[in-house]
Amino acid sequence: MQFKKILSVSLLLLISFGAFSQEKLSKKERKKQLNEAQASRLFIDGQRYLMQEDFDRAYFYFQKARELSPDQPAINFKIAEILLRANQVDKALEFGMKAVELDPDNKYYNLVMAEVYSKQNQPKKAAAILEKLMANTEENQNYILDLASLYLAGNEFDKALEALTAAEEYYGMAPQITLQKQKIFLRKNDLNSAIKEGEKLIDSQPGNSLYVINLVEILFNNGKTDEAIQHVEKSLAAYPNQPDLQMAAYALYKDKGEIDKAEELIKSAFANPDLEGQVKAQAFAGILQEPKSARRDDLIENLSASMLANHPNDADILTILGDKKLFEGDREGALELYKQSLSINPANAQVLQGVITTMFEMGKEFSEIEELTSTAVGEFPDKAEFWFFDGTAKLAVKKGEEAETSLNKALEINNGKNPQLDLLINGQLGDAYHLTGKTEKAFEAYEAVLKVRPDDEHVLNNYAYYLSLAKKDLEKAKKMSEQLVKKFPKNATYLDTHAWVLFQLKDYEGAKTYMELALKYEETPSGVMLEHYGDILFHLGNSNEAIAYWKKAEGGEETSEFLLKKIKDKKYYD
Repeated sequence: MQFKKILSVSLLLLISFGAFSQEKLSKKERKKQLNEAQASRLFIDGQRYLMQEDFDRAYFYFQKARELSPDQPAINFKIAEILLRANQVDKALEFGMKAVELDPDNKYYNLVMAEVYSKQNQPKKAAAILEKLMANTEENQNYILDLASLYLAGNEFDKALEALTAAEEYYGMAPQITLQKQKIFLRKNDLNSAIKEGEKLIDSQPGNSLYVINLVEILFNNGKTDEAIQHVEKSLAAYPNQPDLQMAAYALYKDKGEIDKAEELIKSAFANPDLEGQVKAQAFAGILQEPKSARRDDLIENLSASMLANHPNDADILTILGDKKLFEGDREGALELYKQSLSINPANAQVLQGVITTMFEMGKEFSEIEELTSTAVGEFPDKAEFWFFDGTAKLAVKKGEEAETSLNKALEINNGKNPQLDLLINGQLGDAYHLTGKTEKAFEAYEAVLKVRPDDEHVLNNYAYYLSLAKKDLEKAKKMSEQLVKKFPKNATYLDTHAWVLFQLKDYEGAKTYMELALKYEETPSGVMLEHYGDILFHLGNSNEAIAYWKKAEGGEETSEFLLKKIKDKKYYD
């Protein structure tokens, strides 16, 4: 409950201190007068800082004034007011009670106490204060709505209705009062009274579709569909240009099974540019979820054309049309529409995440994906998922240091809230650390993943491969790569890794067997795979065939810095 702000008029709230008597005063009386004079000066200083909204200083001066003159109600009131502002409600209660005790008829002191009780979830005590204030004078009737709110908070519905009726008499008819009365009648299961309030609201503002829809929802939710339709049709007959009412009528007729009438209404509503794109998009999403049929498809095409014609630059419309493409299996078309939507409204986390994940799945250019992930972390810097995507994209374009930064940011924000995301981040972080030459940190990241998920394919493969490159813990690397090729005997990447681990263990025959399988199952072998096979052949004494494969590897991806030297010198370099 929000009470009207109490205006602090220092002249009205200043403590009335007696002037010095011309008569000779006792020592005790002189001290009292001096204290009161000093308290008055401190009160004025406190009031000055309060007006400047320097609450700490104001509180300090009011407290000092109270030490000298503890029984002045205005000082206690001001302290209560500041404590209430600082949400120190229990402390405010003590000072507010003291102010009211010293001056029980002061309206402002009572209002502070009412607010204290309201914040303490004691609405009945707060209501009692307002009742007393309103009983005393006609000028306090403006607190009637606050009183109604307190009655509602205390579940005193009959009293709340009485207060709201009195508020209507005081303020005149107001929609917010009528709607509140309607809600109370519904809570009391008095449907007829709720309907009457709704009709009263419609009659007071003819042509306001919001009030018609409000009543229609009440009628529909209580099984009175025909009555709801009557209200909609009556309003549409008087005011035809109400597309939101046409949408309501569409839902009602559809519920009754009158599909022809329903479709006629939704087509008319969608053809109206005044109906917001977001409303159309939400309704269209529901139709997309319906079972596929020729009738449903015809309706979707009609509504799609209408939306695009009326809202070509509406982000919500472009997004839902992208969803339509996705339902049809056209991922390229969906991506194009989603990108158009994001160019208009980049601050849509759901669309951003959908586009980024789809582009990763479709193997789109990583540089293009990175542009979107950079947008995502800019728009949503507190979403760990977007930092993960950004780090992954930067890793793919070989921006190792930047990838590290983004992935560590993802770990920091996630902070263990999503353990599965932590595993994904650490897997990518291991790759980023290896790219920047931080081999030991890379291995630590991989170990963190395998400790929780020992069968993680990405980590098992990369960890084994990087161990083989470092010629470190080769038996451990063999065990990991062996685990993968047994589970995925036709995966060329895993076969290549296992072959290279065996090569480093000097098992050249075993390495040749697995590398040949890798080349068999890979449609377009990478440069590094071809180079590896050439290295294996060279160590088996097939130097001519080795050179041939080195030449095939030339210009391919991820080949070693020694490839051209191998070809030129016709010998292997480690």
